[in-house]
Amino acid sequence: MTVPAPPGARADVQAVCAAVLGILLPHRRTLDAGHGDTPDAFPVQLRQLAGPVAAGEPIVFTLPGFPCKSPNPAKVLGHLPDEGERLALRFLDGLCARIAAVHPPGARMVICSDGHVFSDLIQVPDRDIDAYADALRTLLHDEGLTQLDVFDLRDVYGQELSHDAKRTLVHERYAPALETLRSLTRTDEPTRRLYQGITRFLFEDSGSFAGTRSARQRSSRRRAYGVMQRSRAWGELIAAHHPGAFRLSIHPQPRGSAKFGIRLLDAPDVWMTPWHSCVLEHADGRRELLHRADAERLGRPVLRQGRPSHFAAG
Repeated sequence: MTVPAPPGARADVQAVCAAVLGILLPHRRTLDAGHGDTPDAFPVQLRQLAGPVAAGEPIVFTLPGFPCKSPNPAKVLGHLPDEGERLALRFLDGLCARIAAVHPPGARMVICSDGHVFSDLIQVPDRDIDAYADALRTLLHDEGLTQLDVFDLRDVYGQELSHDAKRTLVHERYAPALETLRSLTRTDEPTRRLYQGITRFLFEDSGSFAGTRSARQRSSRRRAYGVMQRSRAWGELIAAHHPGAFRLSIHPQPRGSAKFGIRLLDAPDVWMTPWHSCVLEHADGRRELLHRADAERLGRPVLRQGRPSHFAAG
């Protein structure tokens, strides 16, 4: 029989959960109007934190993202991680360190690299995605980011199956019906915004499309639904492999969502990520994500280990 925790212990757990959420809130990625959110506005997240905090265990965060670089050369410097990913990963590792200060068992962040889940839809070669994910792991090692791990389809299905076969398995087991998503896009505002954001990314990143602009738009809309199906499927797979984890998202999330949107770096667009952009370092040291075409107008290229890393203004 489970014995309820005494009131004092419950209060301590609640205080730690609120403190952890307080560390995350300034970095929340959202389209909600207004600021000044407090932890008690996020009961779903407080419940996700309560389990490991009460058990005195490390908090595990899962973050789907870091798939691959955009194929659009007007946005990025190449197909491998650069300063944007380096800064974002250092930020996430730093969050874990700050959480350990209020929850001594600490925290661990699982980067759920999802490039292979979508590669046929976003039209990026699987070999580029392998190279990107391998470079992420190298970056974690070289930077000493010990609180972060990378998880991808290779960890689920091994090396023997083809990428297409792995995608089929994920889709068949976990993806929602297409009509379910179409209906949600019509009736649910966050889903509609997500669909529009993904459609925009796909349209921008399909510059080599051979047809008309309207055909390119239709293709982007169709593929956006596929990306959303696979995204939900990947989320379900992650939940199955990491039960009880605190669910982060690189997409804006409304209050009440099961996922908490996290902003990795400053950017003028709430949807922008390091893999759809590059870094501009301003003269005052501030770093900002911008599309390459914009960053190179404002700064000069900087190399790291012989490869383009970012731009520096001034």
